[in-house]
Amino acid sequence: MDKLKEFRNSKKLSQKDMAIQIGVSPSYYYKVESGYQTPSYEFLLKFKKKFPNVSVDKIFF
Repeated sequence: MDKLKEFRNSKKLSQKDMAIQIGVSPSYYYKVESGYQTPSYEFLLKFKKKFPNVSVDKIFF
């Protein structure tokens, strides 16, 4: 998920900080960002709630 990593870096957040911001575990966030795990619907909802002005489609699809 290169776009997710780019977005996180643009916010100057570590993976752990981004996970905390979204409300997921750091290990789960790492798996999603690394492409080992497909983001769950709940993950996408939490991401959108935290970053309402960001297009989920552009980041994840």
